Amino acid sequence: MSDALRIALVGNPNCGKTSLFNHLTGTRQKVANYAGVTVERKVGQFTLASGQAVRVLDLPGTYSLNATSPDEVITRDVVQGKIAEEGDQDAFLCIVDATNLKLHLGLVLEMIELDRPILLVLNMMDEARRRGMQINVQKLSQRLGVPIIETVAVRNAGIDNLMNALEHKKFTKPHQELSDVKLSGANHEKIDQLLKDVVQYIDHEDKRTDFLDKIFLHPVWGLVSLAVMMFIVFQAVFAWAAPFMDGIESFFGWFGEFVGQHISHPLLNSLVVDGVIAGAGGVVVFLPQILILFFFILVLEESGYLPRAAFLLDKLMFKAGLSGRAFIPLLSSFACAIPGIMATRSISDPRDRLTTIFVAPLMTCSARLPVYALLIAAFIPKTMIWGLFNLQGLVLFALYMAGIFSALIVSFVLKFFQKDKSQHMLLMELPSYRLPDVKSIWIGLLDRAKIFLKRVGGIIFALSILLWFLCTFPQPPEGATLPAIDYSFAGMLGHLMHPIFAPLGFNWQICIALIPAMAAREVVVAALGTVYALSAVDDDAMSEGLASLISNGGDLSWSVATGLSLLVWFIYAPHCLATLATVRRETGSWKTVSFMTIYLFGLAYLMSFITYQVASHYLG
Repeated sequence: MSDALRIALVGNPNCGKTSLFNHLTGTRQKVANYAGVTVERKVGQFTLASGQAVRVLDLPGTYSLNATSPDEVITRDVVQGKIAEEGDQDAFLCIVDATNLKLHLGLVLEMIELDRPILLVLNMMDEARRRGMQINVQKLSQRLGVPIIETVAVRNAGIDNLMNALEHKKFTKPHQELSDVKLSGANHEKIDQLLKDVVQYIDHEDKRTDFLDKIFLHPVWGLVSLAVMMFIVFQAVFAWAAPFMDGIESFFGWFGEFVGQHISHPLLNSLVVDGVIAGAGGVVVFLPQILILFFFILVLEESGYLPRAAFLLDKLMFKAGLSGRAFIPLLSSFACAIPGIMATRSISDPRDRLTTIFVAPLMTCSARLPVYALLIAAFIPKTMIWGLFNLQGLVLFALYMAGIFSALIVSFVLKFFQKDKSQHMLLMELPSYRLPDVKSIWIGLLDRAKIFLKRVGGIIFALSILLWFLCTFPQPPEGATLPAIDYSFAGMLGHLMHPIFAPLGFNWQICIALIPAMAAREVVVAALGTVYALSAVDDDAMSEGLASLISNGGDLSWSVATGLSLLVWFIYAPHCLATLATVRRETGSWKTVSFMTIYLFGLAYLMSFITYQVASHYLG
């Protein structure tokens, strides 16, 4: 795309920039390496009616080019042409929330002062009209000296006009004087003069937002609402996903039997059925739960609720040594700690940023969900509490809450070791509530599914084969009485590690699975599936699902105490190696990585030890 038209989207957070990007590019987008409003900077492409290719760069949201945080630095440097890999952009699309011109026009004036080619996109025009705002768009365009396109990105309105403007290259450098606006005062004074000249207000109130804020920002009902929403999410993760998971599990079971019938060589049969199909199938089955979790996160983000949750929790998080601005990076860590840690670039205070990085791995990422789902299905009965609540969903909710409370405790402890004790006020824009953009949610879910399946097809596939090899070779000697895996490389390593983890209730099979878990958490399920498939001594045991196999009371089963201990282990154990590498890249310090690894492993061992000992005493 060397001859493609290069445009970059610039705007304040919550201006509708991401929705516009999704409508322009659809699924033709990829994620780059630095964070922004939606955690990652994205690059996409589309084609105009004339056949002209367009490359779109979605820059991190910023209120000003006077950068105060790492993600704002990225936007500033791209606008100023300082990032070589991005080069010069043919045009900058300045996305502005029409309902909040007083705040958003400040960035536009800064862009005008830099003399960049600009096309101003006046977004959320439907909401502006609903509030009784009358904007003289033609006059605003004349006063600023730049062309303006009206859009409603979430409804795809105005997109055709925007495409036509790009087709005819209507973006220009500011070519007119700003008359009296340019001659007087600072930018905020210019904006006041502009608004008096081009905007008429009939009704200043947003009654819908005011009504909802009385509930969601209330010191009591707001926290109750947040807890209820989170509770519903975790109930839905189990209840809604069950039929889809059953279908996927049945398919892979049938597929393994079908393929196995056509492979006569025993070793090759074992590799394909026990290593590849069982390993991949054991992870893919949890895709519905992950997508349901992401669906709720995306809906909350699109609706404008997340900044309010950050504001609501600011006081509580400050007492624990964090700020409300840490809420969104930590929430992102529920999906994956890597973008969560990258999103801390939006935190301008270095102390708060480092503390947030330290506790981000304690948020339960989606890679842990397959492990939780397996162990909960195996050891927690499918019973209803008071006829309303699924016990398995309650346990899942408790695991997530345990991670959150542990993060607050860790950050509280870290606060005492920090030299800087100053307070930092939280300043955050609270956007109007809006209906979620269906297309943006769909693209977000599709991206998440692709990422997850790519991991299954890549790293998990490779590790499953490697683990099968380690579990299969060397072959048992003549006259061997134990399962073949006991004589393999993996069996030797598992037995070597077992004394270290025995106080936690872990058997040697679990010890083996912990090793590939450092590459990707969800590999644990595939690893256990492979290990137990090769540990079984009869066909009946091999035909059982993994959850049934470890909980049926047979030779290969675990005690309830062991299952609970392993659940607790994964609340605290360090994330994958990619997470630790991200911490190294973001902090530039191996010392930070070492400290994080040691404290997380120490917490995991201590809490699992306590859990196993207490559960063994009371549950037998």
